[in-house]
Amino acid sequence: MKKAFFVLSTATLFNMPNLAHANINVCVFDLLAKSGESYKFLEEWALASKNWGANIDLTAYKDEAKLDQDFKAGKCDGFYMTSMRARNYNKFAGSIDALGGVPNNAIAQKAITYVLDKRNQKRLITKSGKETYEVAGIGQIGPAYLFVRDKSINTVEKLNGKKIAVMEFDQAQKIMVKRVNAVPVMSEISNFVKKFNQNEVDVVPAPAYAFKPLEIYKGLGNNGAMVNFPVLNVTADLIIRPEQFPEGFAAQSRQWFVRQLPKSFAMVQRVETTIPSKYRMELDKDAKEKYQKLLRDARMDLTQQGIYDPTMMTVLKKARCTIERTNFECSLGGE
Repeated sequence: MKKAFFVLSTATLFNMPNLAHANINVCVFDLLAKSGESYKFLEEWALASKNWGANIDLTAYKDEAKLDQDFKAGKCDGFYMTSMRARNYNKFAGSIDALGGVPNNAIAQKAITYVLDKRNQKRLITKSGKETYEVAGIGQIGPAYLFVRDKSINTVEKLNGKKIAVMEFDQAQKIMVKRVNAVPVMSEISNFVKKFNQNEVDVVPAPAYAFKPLEIYKGLGNNGAMVNFPVLNVTADLIIRPEQFPEGFAAQSRQWFVRQLPKSFAMVQRVETTIPSKYRMELDKDAKEKYQKLLRDARMDLTQQGIYDPTMMTVLKKARCTIERTNFECSLGGE
């Protein structure tokens, strides 16, 4: 009888979620490693994950390319990194960062909430060979603006011939820069602002989150500016190998991310206010509309090329036209 009780108790213990899924490693990209906002955000998530039957160990990375390599090598069971690079693992979620697709925080919040809704569960799972990936969350990093070394670069036409830092892994950025007859300079997240600060490029797109830690003000000097028009919205995707996590984990994780959105957007707005007003350059109405049309044409072309997910483009347009009903594109087809 005692032996039977022991066997039953042992079996019960080993079937407990917390023990069955111990030592799950999630790799986190943050420019500031463990002291950054993204890493601290994932610490809160890891704590909440205990309620869903998982013990999460976090590993911080300042080099996103290295994180990607380690995930492919099986050193991470999941990762949190920019959607631009994570698009390779799930095109639907990764297309939130489409050029000009999300022009403000209100639209971003609406789009992220929709993507993480349970009705999109199938779209958030990708199979690639023997691997299965699932989106378990999307976090807001913030709108990316063009930082220019010379404030005379205040129209689309004046980008002609200028050197612009682009992420080497993102085909969309390369194609876009060529469309405005500028020169794409291949970069990584670890060095794109460094090239701007050292006068190797004339323009760098970056979210406000990067302004202080990467010292963008050094590249701006006395004559530079931040063009106060977001060219894209930067998010981060949490993607996991679902078989390494408890059943139903990703769904609970996505719900947690949605609940955190107000807090995340408050953080973005707080960071944006730290950029001194002397650097902000406003565009006139005509210049803004030229940028919008240029980004729209590029977005549609990139979707046709298979870089962006067409369903996501439809979702983003609906979100934009719900918030900004009088925008010129709302009466046009094509997305």
